[in-house]
Amino acid sequence: MAQNTRTAPAGTPTNVTQNHTKGGIGESTLRPDGTLKVTGEFAYSSDMWHEDMLWGQILRSTVAHAEIVSIDTSEAVAMSGVYAVMTYDDLPAEMKYYGMEFKDTPVLAHGKVRHHGEPVALVAADHPETARRAAAKIRVEYKELPLVTDEASALASDAVLVHESRDDHHAGHVPHPNIVHRQPIFRGDADEAAKKADVIVSGEYTFGMQDQAFLGPESGLAVPAEDGGVDLYCATQWLHSDLYQIAPVLGLPEEKVRMTMAGVGGAFGGREDISMQIHACLLALRTGKPVKIVYNRFESFFGHVHRHPAKLWYEHGATKDGKITHMKCRIVLDGGAYASSTASVVGNAASLSVGPYVIDDVEIEAIGLYTNNPPCGAMRGFGAVQACFAYEAQMDKLAAKLGMDPVEFRQKNAMEQGTVMPTGQVVDSPAPVAELLRRVKARPMPPERQWEVAGEGADVRALPGGLSNTTHGEGIVRGVGYAVGVKNVGFSEGFDDYSTAKVRIEVVNGEPVAMVHTAMAEVGQGGVTIHAQIVRTELGVTQVTIHPADTQVGSAGSTSAGRQTYMTGGAIKNTCELVREKVLEIGRRKFGSYHPAWATAELLLEGGKVVTDGGEVLSTLVDVLEDEAVEVEEEWRHRPTEAFDLRTGQGNGHVQYSFAAHRAVVEVDTELGLVKVVELAVAQDVGKALNPLSVVGQIQGGTTQGLGVAVMEEIIVDPKTAKVRNPSFTDYLIPTILDTPTIPVDYLELADPNAPYGVRGIGEAPTLSATPAVLAAIRNATGLELNKTPVRPEHLTGI
Repeated sequence: MAQNTRTAPAGTPTNVTQNHTKGGIGESTLRPDGTLKVTGEFAYSSDMWHEDMLWGQILRSTVAHAEIVSIDTSEAVAMSGVYAVMTYDDLPAEMKYYGMEFKDTPVLAHGKVRHHGEPVALVAADHPETARRAAAKIRVEYKELPLVTDEASALASDAVLVHESRDDHHAGHVPHPNIVHRQPIFRGDADEAAKKADVIVSGEYTFGMQDQAFLGPESGLAVPAEDGGVDLYCATQWLHSDLYQIAPVLGLPEEKVRMTMAGVGGAFGGREDISMQIHACLLALRTGKPVKIVYNRFESFFGHVHRHPAKLWYEHGATKDGKITHMKCRIVLDGGAYASSTASVVGNAASLSVGPYVIDDVEIEAIGLYTNNPPCGAMRGFGAVQACFAYEAQMDKLAAKLGMDPVEFRQKNAMEQGTVMPTGQVVDSPAPVAELLRRVKARPMPPERQWEVAGEGADVRALPGGLSNTTHGEGIVRGVGYAVGVKNVGFSEGFDDYSTAKVRIEVVNGEPVAMVHTAMAEVGQGGVTIHAQIVRTELGVTQVTIHPADTQVGSAGSTSAGRQTYMTGGAIKNTCELVREKVLEIGRRKFGSYHPAWATAELLLEGGKVVTDGGEVLSTLVDVLEDEAVEVEEEWRHRPTEAFDLRTGQGNGHVQYSFAAHRAVVEVDTELGLVKVVELAVAQDVGKALNPLSVVGQIQGGTTQGLGVAVMEEIIVDPKTAKVRNPSFTDYLIPTILDTPTIPVDYLELADPNAPYGVRGIGEAPTLSATPAVLAAIRNATGLELNKTPVRPEHLTGI
């Protein structure tokens, strides 16, 4: 019954202005999973349990490149409690390889192993310790082969081929079989433009292999079904990509592989590839029992891809008044033993290698290599991180050589809306690069010598290495550095990037309730919060239920590339609009005769009511819907992109760009080589902050990962054996709360007219510029060139 009346029929309008539904876009709505996570009650994939379940274990190679001479499983099979042991010969389907872009990865090693830690055999047992002991009893005889570990060994005329026969779509255009993909970009004439330069600087840069270091290890539970299929519950970033890779190697149709998202303890790209999913399903189908696999931390370092280490060479020129004349660069990314997403990372590194600057004449080459090092693939920043580290070091070199302020030099060359990228693509939405730099530079500086407390001794916690009581302030120098970067948003180069949303609205217990169902992977980014906010905004309901993500609805694509709010948020918005129209059609059919506004006005759903754009209430949703339910499932796509030309690199390859700038303030103990980052201020354009609290959290998180790779994070691979030396959080260090500085965030909201609500992907851009800003600050403090990440004490002391 409409408000303010007792006798009029439902649908009779009233003159009541309706406030917007609370909890909609633009509000800092709290995360529904937040309290559970901080209290330890949230169920992660590793917490799952099933009656009568078995435990799976993977035997991995102990060498990086070798022929498999023999595998003896007899002792493992004979152990009490062991239900199954599987090798390559036991795989059930004709298809025995998988991969995101190339199907080059064997489910279990066949004939040879190509990297340290490659899966060789599987065990299922009634206890995890039994499974581990059984795996240790499998005897594998190897005949070691020559290693391919770097560009020189990969591209030598007599180089060992990591993959002897390739049939992927890049094989025909690469100059060497050990090159996964090559992307050149040519625009203008760099050689001719160089003649106009008054100064030219060049540099060689090395970027270390970074791990995603998510805290929740790879895990999942596979349950065999009565129809011969399997139900898989796991932590992943892309349910449908997993499904398309899993089903063929199980020999099952996709509809018999039913996947459901389990609780995810972080991802950052490392869960985009298959890890334990296929192995758990194989063991479950082989034994007829549920099988759970949980990696320990050691296994996790081998169980997922990492960020590509890179060698980068750059040359820039500039006129004496500070205009950049040209840029040349060559980027070599080490993709490791299997392709994963290396080809796409190469495309990103090449197309974003110029940075957020106007440079008309460029000559760019990026390649990704096959080697016997650990496989590398997606990680937050996806190729743009490595490039940003190098081109920002170049900007500081140019500014110094010209005697210019490094921020003013960047601003003088900053791109803006309308700038043409080296690929020929026009930047057609706001690009506030100069303003972001202005904002971080204008921030007040943190006080100096904060460890000095009036009337007391030094507070060692504020010193570099202070908690180890290594210094009391002697030899400490402050440094300040700046950096800015550009990152694409969404999938690029002609990929059919779409997301699917199913939305249902009905009356439950006298209230209008909406349910949204997508296959989006919630990996900590807060998508489930945003989805409810969008539904509240578009359908005017307070109660929104988020259906568990699974493969019973269409694909939502990957939770990566900063795309989920844009893509799945866009899909939900679009589907809600279709639902709203159906609801209004019902209302017009029932109540249209009571008021002309049903036919003539712009109608909205707000606060559980149908209202005109002037705020007049026409009916409640309860009265409109009654016993009816409205449900729509629909795909939604962003505007199309196109592949980069393989010879020139030209093409509208990206759907959107995002920008962030940092100012780092560091204090360096020049005697001990210790660094403390005091503050890492950031300014970023977010388009539209759908949830301001989540926006700040994403920016601070990306900034912290950039800090990590600047001063501590690196997977160390022995160049002689290609074995990982530090597969543990004892030896692979990540920033703790004691290492993480104050991170003030200043965000702009300059809407992208092509995006839902004007949003811009936010999760990746801060990872780019944080690293070079910290390096620039350390250079400023020490005067050292520092062309490698991470910076270690020996790099600062010369020891």
